[in-house]
Amino acid sequence: MLPMIVIWVVVVGGMMYFMSIKPQKKERQRMQELMSSLELGDSVLTTAGFYGVVIDIMDEIVVVEFGSNKNCRIPMKKAAIVEVEKPGQAKADTTEKK
Repeated sequence: MLPMIVIWVVVVGGMMYFMSIKPQKKERQRMQELMSSLELGDSVLTTAGFYGVVIDIMDEIVVVEFGSNKNCRIPMKKAAIVEVEKPGQAKADTTEKK
């Protein structure tokens, strides 16, 4: 009886690791790589759903310019960035689709 309980705990623990902990580690690593590749002029998508262009990068804060009038510059945390698109990447993607 006792060995079955131990086996059951190990199986459930392994399932929890592969279903929750490992994907979280993978996502955290992907976000760290994304933040380290962030450069001036990159187009970004924020968690609020706004698209903008990075104009300044500090330690944990980036200044993002929104809109075409160049007057809306907002400092925000790097963690608020969800996607990064390099300036040449958009052109390459559209030519591949054709």
